[in-house]
Amino acid sequence: MNPGPAILITLSAAALLAVPRRWAPLPFILTACYLSVGQAIELGPFTFTAIRILVAVGVVRVVIRGERLAGGINGLDWWIFAWSAWVCVSGLFHENPAETLNNRLGLAYNTLGIYVLLRIFCTSIDDVLGLSKATAILLVPLAVEMLYEMTGAPSLFYALEGIPRPAYIRGERIRAVGPFTHPILAGTIGAVTIPLMVGMWKQRPWTARAGLSACLAMVVSSASSGPIMSVLAAVTGLAMWRFRYRMRTVRWMIVGLYVSLAIAMKAPVYYLMARINFVDGSTGYHRSLLIESAIRYFDEWWVAGTDVTRHWAPSPGYTPQHTDITNQYLSMAVLGGLPLMLLFIAVIAKAFSVVGVRLREQTGPSQFQNQFILWALGSMLFAHTVTFLSVSYFDQSFVFIYLTLAAIGSARLELRESAAVQAAAPVARGPYRVRPSARNAHRGRPQVVAGTWRRTKSSVAAQKNSVALPTRRAAREGRR
Repeated sequence: MNPGPAILITLSAAALLAVPRRWAPLPFILTACYLSVGQAIELGPFTFTAIRILVAVGVVRVVIRGERLAGGINGLDWWIFAWSAWVCVSGLFHENPAETLNNRLGLAYNTLGIYVLLRIFCTSIDDVLGLSKATAILLVPLAVEMLYEMTGAPSLFYALEGIPRPAYIRGERIRAVGPFTHPILAGTIGAVTIPLMVGMWKQRPWTARAGLSACLAMVVSSASSGPIMSVLAAVTGLAMWRFRYRMRTVRWMIVGLYVSLAIAMKAPVYYLMARINFVDGSTGYHRSLLIESAIRYFDEWWVAGTDVTRHWAPSPGYTPQHTDITNQYLSMAVLGGLPLMLLFIAVIAKAFSVVGVRLREQTGPSQFQNQFILWALGSMLFAHTVTFLSVSYFDQSFVFIYLTLAAIGSARLELRESAAVQAAAPVARGPYRVRPSARNAHRGRPQVVAGTWRRTKSSVAAQKNSVALPTRRAAREGRR
């Protein structure tokens, strides 16, 4: 490890031990945005990258301070634990189980370490807002450096670390890579964090503008089609805010559209990726071919994964055993078979379920901003799920996946507590007591509770008449 990265890691570790709990996630984001995965320390058979070193320091902090998961273990946590357990167990079914298990322990260490620590450190909507602000500020210098790379200069991050890095060029365009392993991953991180910037727009408008500009600059400088698709997914997720209480209908419409396309198209629907070419030289056909090959060779990997995928699709210059698995879901399949892929999908589905359920528990204008921030986190997760179809997160970019999941898991706790407080305090409206209803909040119809009545248009008119009646009667008596 070079002196510059070593100093940065030391400062990040010291900050992780010293800062208050709400700022503890910042060293992880700082390291993910400014250090490459190549900076590591070898300890016997184990490789400790900068992120893994911070995870170890974070565990020390938690033990010393006695910090715990707020609200205990929830359903999303259990799915993460199940995924981590199977990723280790499935390694026993591969060739050379000892070496495979060593790699799997590293994956589980990354997943549990990042997710659990961020769940401990990020416990409220206010923490999410603070984290969004810090992320926006940290992305600005990164975006400036990537724009500088577009002029033909080498990556400053790799140059300062003393690691040679050839320039990525597609056609006549230079593709910026920043500290990441590939330009697609660099652009993807900018794309998937766009909802975070939009989510804090009302509270921190200038910071949100700076962060959004940085995200878009990262996407443009990467010169890749994948990040552009991620931006479209993020914007689509945010646009669905208007239909947040009708998402069941939206999902069934998507299923119907897929079935219609499957009937109308000659090729499978996933070959639509081969037609997406925002930037010259895109490899959408390779991504479509991977899905077809995974279906064709299902018997090779479905139990616990496979050690050879070279025959799935041509990808010169990758490895002798594996082709370029540019799909996060198929990467899970290759690692641990169908069980690991289904567990990974279950984690995502559970997170989406948390967002939907907690949105319906919030009512009233005071909860509107909390709802939108939670929706922004769901849009960020949606951008990740779409991106998973075209790229596998194989460097420090995985930090942003678990940051999203941890923020959703922690926001769930706070929203549940606020809903309980709200339910315990009925709202007085005139002579009646009306308690808000999650189901009818978006229609302005609080639920009848303990002898009160449901507020509808006719009941509102009746209430106005009952209040105005004494006034009219007094007026008549006065005329007499």
